[in-house]
Amino acid sequence: MAISFRVFTRRFFLYVNIVLVIFFLLACLVPHLNPQKWWFISFLGLAFPFLLFFVFIFFVIWLILLSPRYAIVSGVALLLGIKSILVLFAFHTPHAFNYKKQPGTIRVVSWNVARFIELKRNNNAGSEKRLKMLELLKKQDADILCLQEFHTSTNPVFYDNITPIQQELGYPYYYFSFDEDGDQHYYSSIIFSRYPIIDSGKVRYPRPTLADVLLQADIKINNDTIRVFTTHLQSNQLGKMDYDRLARIKTGEDSMVSNSRNLLSKIKKAIVYRSIQADLVKEILSNAPHPVLMAADLNDVPNSYTYATVRGDMQDAFLKKGFGIGRSFAAISPTLRIDYIFADDHFKIRQFNRIVKNLSDHYMLVSDVELKR
Repeated sequence: MAISFRVFTRRFFLYVNIVLVIFFLLACLVPHLNPQKWWFISFLGLAFPFLLFFVFIFFVIWLILLSPRYAIVSGVALLLGIKSILVLFAFHTPHAFNYKKQPGTIRVVSWNVARFIELKRNNNAGSEKRLKMLELLKKQDADILCLQEFHTSTNPVFYDNITPIQQELGYPYYYFSFDEDGDQHYYSSIIFSRYPIIDSGKVRYPRPTLADVLLQADIKINNDTIRVFTTHLQSNQLGKMDYDRLARIKTGEDSMVSNSRNLLSKIKKAIVYRSIQADLVKEILSNAPHPVLMAADLNDVPNSYTYATVRGDMQDAFLKKGFGIGRSFAAISPTLRIDYIFADDHFKIRQFNRIVKNLSDHYMLVSDVELKR
């Protein structure tokens, strides 16, 4: 009887292991499958860190506790998925960011500022998140700021966010598309620079995607010109009600089926729309005549079609100098790295920093890069 139970247990673990490995390997294929055709597999990209965790756990359990020969099932899967693992996790030794800029380096900041949280002027300086965010930007002493979900207004009741960044933070040059977001309100991504912007341009993403833009600015740095891109790709459009549904699912207060239906529909639509935007971004970046830096909120994880398409052969600053998973979005899951700084092979990545402060719902990214000679 005891032998039969052990055989049953071993077989059960093996079957569960095989199913997990199948889903894990499908998740590894996500970056190569266009969501416009394979959207149902694209969902597995979001689950990749969890699938990786369980496949690794099964590998350890077989190796140490059950039967080492069956560890090969998970072991081979982990080897086949190594490329996906290496874009999920950075393995560099953590070290303090050196705020003293080295000669020849260019410091770049990328941050989704979420409209600086406060739109209307607030006289209570002690509670203003906006002021704390501006102070944090100032502390970085960056040469280039790429800010997504940036808001400004010409209505005196609301904040003009361009002028203080120009005058108080010291960024005289900027490029902003001034997309109207209501009467005298403007909302888009923006590029600020301490070096002259000698040319600029924008591309609007086609409908039915959200009406956001891809901005580019040619920046003259001494005798060199670099092209800087920034953008904010299609979000999942989750509102307060959706986050409440997620909370109910996590706590088991309500049915997962009824609460997840609307969430999955929104996520599916966003994944498909981002693939359309990513294809356009890839084409534009490939035609750049100057060395390319890109700082963006892609709203997608590293194991996704969006990330693989936009990044292409560029360097990911976090993977080059960071450690861990590098979460950049503060809500939902600790696995969500959706903000990035990319650099083409004209640059060397010197250092990287992720500033974990709960001001925006995204964390600020900072990187020092250097043009190769």
